[in-house]
Amino acid sequence: MSPTLKSLDIVYPETDGEPMVSNTVQFRWLVMIKQNLERLQLDSPLFVAGDVFWYPVEGRPDIRVSPDVMVAVGRPAGDRGSYLRWQEENVAPQVVFEILSPGNTLREMSNKLLFYNNYGVE
Repeated sequence: MSPTLKSLDIVYPETDGEPMVSNTVQFRWLVMIKQNLERLQLDSPLFVAGDVFWYPVEGRPDIRVSPDVMVAVGRPAGDRGSYLRWQEENVAPQVVFEILSPGNTLREMSNKLLFYNNYGVE
């Protein structure tokens, strides 16, 4: 990040204008997984989100992904426009779910797997 560019000047978009899901089956799975995870009774806080941008690197809004569902144990539940790792005590989501749709390609899914591995998803 340039020394003259302040973090507040960087925009981290909350949408890319693309549809959340491509079909009703995919949407049903997304909602079912998210709602069931939110029902877990854990000893620590649990943030569960569906179709929210995750930005793992401060100052790099170009590095992002939107998992179908993500889980961050130890982070409080609540609403967020996106998940900014540096504002979440540097906690990466531990688990992500990707629900395949007919339009997904092997390359796209492989790139997501690499992204998740590179940025700390367990």
